[in-house]
Amino acid sequence: MALNDPPEGLGPKGMELWLEISEAFELRVDELRILGDACREADLIERMHIELQEARLVVKGSMGQDVANPLVQELRQHRALVARLLAALKLPDEEGQEERDARARSSQARKAALTRWRGTA
Repeated sequence: MALNDPPEGLGPKGMELWLEISEAFELRVDELRILGDACREADLIERMHIELQEARLVVKGSMGQDVANPLVQELRQHRALVARLLAALKLPDEEGQEERDARARSSQARKAALTRWRGTA
């Protein structure tokens, strides 16, 4: 198995995420592990989402009271976990950090020049 091969057993959503990231970025071994975990979570989220489509949003609790379906909370937690895992990869967004930094410096320089120009006029 090559370094960038997807982990075994990924479902469609996990495979989609794996390919999207692994083909766009060169990841270290530890980052590939994090990506694999995120892909498995993406598959689990998809399964829970499908299950929730057929389920009631309000179910009976242990004391017979109406409560939110536990899948709703589980989905929220797993989506938050995927967000944390992907954030841990520290992937650059579409506009790279260098471009944002350069634009910020350019904007600061322009403001400084305008301030100097207005001050001497």
